[in-house]
Amino acid sequence: MTIYFKTRQQTQWGETVYISGSTPELGEWDINRALPLSCPNYPEWQIEIDIPDIREIVEYKYFVTNDTQGDSRLRVNDTHKETRGNVRWEEGENHRLKEAGIAIPIFSLRTKNSFGIGDFSDLKQLIDWAKLTGMTVIQTLPINDTTRTHTRADSYPYNAISIYALHPLYLDLNAMGRLKDPSRRAFYKTKQAELNALPTLDYEAVDHYKWAFFKELYAQEGEKVLKSKPFAAFFAANKTWLLPYAETITNHQSPQSLTINHLPLTINHLFYLQFHADKQMRAAKDYARANGIILKGDIPIGISRDSVEALTDPQLFNLDFQAGAPPDAFATDGQNWGFPTYNWEAMAADDYQWWKNRFRKMADYFDAYRIDHILGFFRIWQIPVPGTSGINGFFSPALPFTAEEIKDYPQELFIADRTCQCGLDPQSPDNQTTIIRGSGIKRGVTAWFHPRITATELGDLHWDYFYRRHTEFWKQEGLKHLRPLVESTSMLACGEDLGMIPACVPEVMRQLRILSLEIERMPKSPGYEFTDLHALPYLSVCSTSTHDMSTLRGWWLEDSEKTQRYYNHVLKQDGLAPGELTPELAEMILRNHLEAPSRLTILPFQDWLAIDKDRRNPDIEAERINIPSDPNHYWRYRMHLNIEDLLAADELNRNIQELICG
Repeated sequence: MTIYFKTRQQTQWGETVYISGSTPELGEWDINRALPLSCPNYPEWQIEIDIPDIREIVEYKYFVTNDTQGDSRLRVNDTHKETRGNVRWEEGENHRLKEAGIAIPIFSLRTKNSFGIGDFSDLKQLIDWAKLTGMTVIQTLPINDTTRTHTRADSYPYNAISIYALHPLYLDLNAMGRLKDPSRRAFYKTKQAELNALPTLDYEAVDHYKWAFFKELYAQEGEKVLKSKPFAAFFAANKTWLLPYAETITNHQSPQSLTINHLPLTINHLFYLQFHADKQMRAAKDYARANGIILKGDIPIGISRDSVEALTDPQLFNLDFQAGAPPDAFATDGQNWGFPTYNWEAMAADDYQWWKNRFRKMADYFDAYRIDHILGFFRIWQIPVPGTSGINGFFSPALPFTAEEIKDYPQELFIADRTCQCGLDPQSPDNQTTIIRGSGIKRGVTAWFHPRITATELGDLHWDYFYRRHTEFWKQEGLKHLRPLVESTSMLACGEDLGMIPACVPEVMRQLRILSLEIERMPKSPGYEFTDLHALPYLSVCSTSTHDMSTLRGWWLEDSEKTQRYYNHVLKQDGLAPGELTPELAEMILRNHLEAPSRLTILPFQDWLAIDKDRRNPDIEAERINIPSDPNHYWRYRMHLNIEDLLAADELNRNIQELICG
């Protein structure tokens, strides 16, 4: 198997970056057998190496030198390595070719210091737990500001009002500062205990009391902070987005958010909050790096229709359309996310600077990222406004049929009114038709048609449109949009490529070295009920589920017949499957995933705890994070125990470490 290594290293004239590692192909830590990297795009260094067997743990590290003949057997775990000879090893823990980790939203974290919601500082204790158990990756959901109404509707983490601003509710109040008034300190300490004792997130209560604290602390400390040198440096580095963000929020406040606890939002107040958020998230990243942990972020495919960017750069979006997903196993009527779709032609005009800036800001806080719904970079499921159902969408960009191409099909399949935009009857935005008619000039004709995705009765026309017609076209779209973005940072790129996957997607992702997402219960090969974990590609992320799915224990209860087949044919167990997933079976499933050849195996927190009968959540339903078919879902899942308790759970931690390290 050919592995592509890439690193960013600052060097002096005449220096070269080398790689050394634990396998014969990597020199077995002998620096005289280390391999030099090439540097076609400084400071990025790269090399491709054939490593036939990566089932065992393979460790490696980079070093910089202008003389590799000094020490003939210098191991990276030598604590004096940085001072010996002319070899300068990179700092931190060794890298691994296969790594395991945990997926959990920041809002779901729970420590004794939390304020009813997880915060940036809570990541540090999660990092401690990850390191203790042998994990090296922590994956979060989006952390951008979603504050629009100060209601539970803002709990949806994929409806960001800014692609740069961090969510104020993830601020650690203790790290921000200390109120001077003892009675006010006691008040917030009481509220913290009340909110932190709740089994789930009370979003509106947390929002109310945190913003009240922001008001009081800003009145006490704000002027001093805004005059400080650290704030001046933050402002200088971020003013290109910080000014439009603050000005737009203060000029477009809704009646609900016009005053927060009688505090009119000011530009300086927003500066103050973002300064603290940036400081705390950077501290978490630095702590992760110092402990050999990769933080992996999430880049949503869409932004809020009311976002700063939609208001300040409307030319970059198609505001007459809404992004969503076609009908699938998650939602039989499809999904309508409400986000505007992207005007790719306008974005390409300046070489995708909007996207590049977004990725580079993400690199301030993460070393890897997940591209949410990567299929949207090839084509997006587009629903005209004011439609509500996802069924009425169509792919864009696309190559619709002309009237000549479908002349042999009966006219009753079409909408008769040629003036309808995109085939939607203005009196019935969610009508059900077999072929969606579009009007206006397209491909040199004035009438064009999209088959409805559910209209399988169209036979070859339906099959050709959705599975053959666009293969090369969408391939070029994906390459054109994704290449400049993944090359804009050194972060490890992963893509969420579940659902109706065009045939060109895997090829483009391999070419750009974007890791795919592989879920055992969502096979990508036709004719299979479950994914063959042993056949997964190396460039992939293997997981038991996502935040949009039930946990392992929840899935086990959904379909007893499917569970029985999984129990007999995948787990190779005889007899009847137990009614609930036992810790022993959960451990067997996790072991199977960890033994897959995937570059990363990242499992939800809930599934890691499924192996421990004493620490798994007794309420299986309470472990669910999101239900995609519910557009008004309340995102409020929290860990049912403190991370401090996990750090003290010796038997659980030993079991997880044994699963990961073998």
